[in-house]
Amino acid sequence: MSGKPDFDEARSEEFCGRMLEILNHGALTSMISIGHRTGLFDSMNGLEPSEHGAIAGHAGLNERYVKERLGAMVTGGLVEYDPERKTYYLPPEHAAWLTRAASPNNLAVAAQWNGILGPVEDKIVECFRRGGGVPYEEFTRFNEVMAEESMQTVIIPLLGHILPLVPGIKDRLEQGIEVLDVGCGSGYALAEMARAYPNSRFTGYDLLPSAIERGRARAKEYGLTNISYEAKDVTKFGDEKRFDLITTFDAVHDQADPASVLSHIHKALKDDGYYLMQDIKGSSHVERNSENPLATFLYTVSCMHCMTVSLSQGGKGLGAMWGRELACEMLKEAGFGKVEVTELPHDPINYYYVISK
Repeated sequence: MSGKPDFDEARSEEFCGRMLEILNHGALTSMISIGHRTGLFDSMNGLEPSEHGAIAGHAGLNERYVKERLGAMVTGGLVEYDPERKTYYLPPEHAAWLTRAASPNNLAVAAQWNGILGPVEDKIVECFRRGGGVPYEEFTRFNEVMAEESMQTVIIPLLGHILPLVPGIKDRLEQGIEVLDVGCGSGYALAEMARAYPNSRFTGYDLLPSAIERGRARAKEYGLTNISYEAKDVTKFGDEKRFDLITTFDAVHDQADPASVLSHIHKALKDDGYYLMQDIKGSSHVERNSENPLATFLYTVSCMHCMTVSLSQGGKGLGAMWGRELACEMLKEAGFGKVEVTELPHDPINYYYVISK
């Protein structure tokens, strides 16, 4: 007698229904991204129920494309439709999560990741077969979308919510200290801090010269003289007990050698300094991530970007979902003595680690 269970027809039908829902939602994500990028959600925010032509005219967009997309919005439950008047309406309760005015709660920003990951799918499939990874430069618009994400999760709440997690840091920043942001990207966070605390000195390291140039241009635009950016391999920088505060914002897990990055951060930190690490909210144990409402999204972005970018450099391929447990273990191995992990209400994607020697 076979130990194989009988085929459950009801279970199969239920799963089929779920698959149809997944296909619809996946397609809807593309339409949400387009609505964000074209400004359609912003244009409809506060607009009275209107016909598709009026909506297109108000947004300055092609009427035919707007009408077809509105069909997806209506059947997807994002926009309301009056069949008698043939009018469309974006409820304010929906606009509160879909418009730039709603930032930092604009979830439409994250919908853009499908468009970024889609073009590299063929290369990812090849990696499944042969190993290796897809290099960073293959991901078009990555910097643009990451900057939008960072504006919501880092820049807007930085001064009022994130920095105060570090004991006494605001007073120290006002008095004047040395601050380093590792993997600083285009330097938005550094520029924000440098503007707020003119008595402190701020340094940014990033591997990409193009990102460093954008950071320097921003500092020049703001007239900042207390900030500098350097194109540098963050697995090899050699500072010793130089900085009072070191930050990383979603910058550790996709490094080629994250353990080396953490070790160099430890060496660069003064004995009474703090390391503030923002990184992806997740567990190192997959079964514990089932309760995370964004786990599937985060695993997907990890597989198709964070992990593969690291592997393309011959790196560890740690991935975005390396998890809190492994992160704390690696921080201890790097030499840190105390690690506190915090969540913030504005950010469902990240943990905030406050770390000291």
